[in-house]
Amino acid sequence: MTQSLVDLVEPTPYQRKTNPGELRGLYRKEGEATRRNSARQGLWLAVGAYLSFSVIDLLLLPDVALHVIAARFAIGITVLVALEIVYHTDTGTEWLDLTCATAIVAGYVGWLAVAVTTHYTENLSYFMVFGSTFMLGANLFFRFRFLLSVLTSSIILLAFFASLYLFPVSMPYQIALGSFYVSCFVFTSYVNWKLNRERYNVFLNALEAKIQHGEATERGKALLRLSRTDPLTGLENRRAIDEKLRENWSNWQRYGKGFVALLVDVDFFKRFNDYYGHQEGDRCLVRVADALNVMIAGKGGSIGRYGGEEFIALAPFKDERGVAALAEDIRSTVEKLAILHSHRRDGIPVVTVSVGASFTRNQTGTKLEKIIHEADRALYLAKAHGRNCARLFDPNDPESSDESENIAALLKIALEQNLVSMVYQPIQGISSGRIEGAEALMRLKMLDGTSVPPSLFIPVAERVGAILGLGRWAIRKVCEDLLVFDRVEIASVNVSPIQLKAPGFAAAVAAILGETGIAGNRLALEITEGLEMEMHSDVLRCIGDLKLLGVNIWLDDFGTGFAGLSWLRLIDFDTVKIDRSFLHDCDSEKGLAMLQDIVGLLRNRGLKILVEGVENEEQLELMRQLRIDQIQGYHVGRPVPLETFDAGPQNRRYRQDRLAKGVRKSA
Repeated sequence: MTQSLVDLVEPTPYQRKTNPGELRGLYRKEGEATRRNSARQGLWLAVGAYLSFSVIDLLLLPDVALHVIAARFAIGITVLVALEIVYHTDTGTEWLDLTCATAIVAGYVGWLAVAVTTHYTENLSYFMVFGSTFMLGANLFFRFRFLLSVLTSSIILLAFFASLYLFPVSMPYQIALGSFYVSCFVFTSYVNWKLNRERYNVFLNALEAKIQHGEATERGKALLRLSRTDPLTGLENRRAIDEKLRENWSNWQRYGKGFVALLVDVDFFKRFNDYYGHQEGDRCLVRVADALNVMIAGKGGSIGRYGGEEFIALAPFKDERGVAALAEDIRSTVEKLAILHSHRRDGIPVVTVSVGASFTRNQTGTKLEKIIHEADRALYLAKAHGRNCARLFDPNDPESSDESENIAALLKIALEQNLVSMVYQPIQGISSGRIEGAEALMRLKMLDGTSVPPSLFIPVAERVGAILGLGRWAIRKVCEDLLVFDRVEIASVNVSPIQLKAPGFAAAVAAILGETGIAGNRLALEITEGLEMEMHSDVLRCIGDLKLLGVNIWLDDFGTGFAGLSWLRLIDFDTVKIDRSFLHDCDSEKGLAMLQDIVGLLRNRGLKILVEGVENEEQLELMRQLRIDQIQGYHVGRPVPLETFDAGPQNRRYRQDRLAKGVRKSA
């Protein structure tokens, strides 16, 4: 009968690939503790109700009431004792069900056997109607399997018909009450069959849902691990290690738990790849990664692949000597691997690494990116000193410090000595195909003509306050060079957070626009996404004042910092520039999906989208497919001085059109 139940239930995908016997076993085992408890509670309640009918015995069957009541109590106590023995000895649930079924049959037959001896046959004929409740109990109130419930109800039905011959009742009564009992038997048996079928169906659906949930959970965990793991080395990837870097930084800021960041670069790895092949190069990186992972884990730290042949390690910081020892351990660990590299230029026959380290120090205004920048500077020095060595960043060493007093002194005279200049990189519209704007980039040279990278002099200018004067000069220079003569429709200038926080910055911009006669909507100020920008009230107020002037506010390098989404919520940007790294990652399926997701997010916000780093025709075609608004990169044009900047013939027509409009307006 159970087999037919399984066949009648519509199979789920899990059922189709699982043995029916195994499913039945799971079904019986599922919720067994609940079934045992409910059966126990049900029988106690049933016995209580059974004994309470002793009052009816006294009223309707007074001549045999004492015997009937004695039978009730004897049966009730016996079945409860048997129930408790079966329940507490952890006997199988089947035996517990059998005990309950026996109790139902014994309760009915035992009462009926004594009750039929009464002389109050008419009263008994009425009283026997309540015998149908025993069928209800067998089929509905207990969760018996269908065969057991039918067997129990059948015994009750047979006992009823047998009793009809033991006391005189009329034929109509026999037909009426007999039909009633048969109807109860058929109806309750059918309901029991339906309930068992539905319970089994619910079990199968719940089992399928549980399995699917488990599989989805495992897939989610696998995808999460995949998104945080470097596919080659198995180490944490840049995203995961950046999260740990932020966590370490937060613990240092809140609880004073210092840490060290170490950048590890495999020396002459390009030559290794060229001579031994990329497969051997991958094996080399895997061996280095495995060795460093074991060593760093033993120090209570973590390591990830930062890109290419570069790794980053994070570890608790105790003292400077411990940092130096850890950096040296990293260097020596790789050297001891003795991976052959006979094509180096320095004569060392094995693979080695250079290590740059920086650690948390109590400095005013220090930022998260600074510790990585310092480690990078230390790594640069390690390479400059012959590789296969470790260097710690020393803020007091002029060679490693990115805040050199020489640069600070140079900035004081930079504008007077014409040491500062601007270069312009064109911005092309995708739909128009013409140069629609340009980004202005500041350059600095020393007195001897040597160029100073912006990554060096901009932080110094911010620290000493020179960025305020340089920023105002840059905005005026851009207006005079590009906008006054209508070389482009719009020009963008990068602004520092310090400029936005400074009182009167918006007023200074307004004054420059007024003096040069430029409309505010032709000037864009770019805010770079990064942790240095704190969105306090002064910054938001300044941005609001600039927007009132009509000045465009652009978000630069979107996706490289931690606050981009918060900024999109707080500030009404006119254009968002997606960082070049997302475009260059489009060679992979995941990289392309990431870029598409970012574009979709920005488009849903109704923002104009500019993608940086377009370097070839294939990338340009991709931008067309994604319906990007504007692009920037070497394929469009490199940053060049004003003298060689050419916005193209279409922009010359644009200038002529504007000139013609001006003439007609004056006429």
